[in-house]
Amino acid sequence: MAFSMNGADDEDDMPVMSEMNVTPLVDVMLVLLIIFMVAAPMMVVGVPVNLPKTSAPRVAAPRPPVVLTVAKDGKVFIKQEEIQAEALGARLADLHKADPEAPVYVRGDRETPYGLVLRVMGRVTQAGITKVSLISEAEPAGPAVQAR
Repeated sequence: MAFSMNGADDEDDMPVMSEMNVTPLVDVMLVLLIIFMVAAPMMVVGVPVNLPKTSAPRVAAPRPPVVLTVAKDGKVFIKQEEIQAEALGARLADLHKADPEAPVYVRGDRETPYGLVLRVMGRVTQAGITKVSLISEAEPAGPAVQAR
């Protein structure tokens, strides 16, 4: 014989819970939100450089570009991989063979000598790549600067 605390002899007499408890769902969603908020800044791709400012409008790329970075110390990176100066031309030629229409974006630290950035851009054009652009940061809003 079964023992019952509420005086009912059968389980069919117990009321059915008809409300949905959303508290666990909200807890899971808040945890996921926090995880994405913490992880999003770490997903930025590239080598940290101090980019110069410009007032030129942004250019939209129709296909994913190859990003070439010239760091302040003169090191050259393709995406996040450091490339030795001797191997740069061959690596760029291989990238051009893989996708002849892919644009190349050159990111040069503002403290990098101008000649070094131009030397890297020269190697890009020697590899047969014609779509080359320089990347800069947007200048803060203010009065327009006129060229002399």
